Amino acid sequence: MMTPDLAFAVLINRTSAYYKSNPPAYMTYVERTHVMAPTLGRTQDINRSIAVRVADDYAVMQDLPNGGYRTGQAFPVVAYFDPLSAFQFSYFANLKRVDITLQRGAPLFLALPEADPSVTVVVPYNSYWAARYAPDSTDMALHLLIDPTPRVQQGFYPSEIVEDGTTHLPSKIEMRVVGGDEVIDLDYGVIDGHWVVVHGRFSATQHAAFLTFKVIADVTFSDIAFPAQPPDPRLAGTPTPEATPTP
Repeated sequence: MMTPDLAFAVLINRTSAYYKSNPPAYMTYVERTHVMAPTLGRTQDINRSIAVRVADDYAVMQDLPNGGYRTGQAFPVVAYFDPLSAFQFSYFANLKRVDITLQRGAPLFLALPEADPSVTVVVPYNSYWAARYAPDSTDMALHLLIDPTPRVQQGFYPSEIVEDGTTHLPSKIEMRVVGGDEVIDLDYGVIDGHWVVVHGRFSATQHAAFLTFKVIADVTFSDIAFPAQPPDPRLAGTPTPEATPTP
């Protein structure tokens, strides 16, 4: 078995290559978001049908079952998202609203050493993420646990990755914030050749007035399809229209 840092780098490159070479033009799906504030004993459900132009994450959304329409960034996040890439993310939730902003970045590719028959041991060094194998990890299905190194002072880092033994792409990626309790936990599947999010869980401690409480948003994506043509006339064309506010 190769060293965990090298296995991690190989998995990142494989995932980035697949993600970059298989982008759908459009997606349609239903998202069902269950928002919980356990210490307050309160919950709320936000369910919407989504039609999104994947390249710029511009979406037309309808509140279910028969609510109004809105446009803007796909809620809560677009289901075509590689968290191993560079991205910017902000999250706020309470029982009245959920605000999530996602700006996707370019896929990450790590330089790996060329094969050299004279070299018997290769130990790559990742100065930002320290990977190790979980006890159930195998050559066919990696399970990696990752810690940030002291060089990482802020932002998200991948804390856990589970590889699917069939597709050899991640089936689970957990992201955590350095020095905080904010967590993004994403489950993936390959549907019609596209590696997409099928379930997500976002959690963080929020502050409102004199209250401090944790809010958890659990999201399920279903009925995922990839139309070849714009599923809504508002998604046609390439310019990004101005988004309408999301209450």
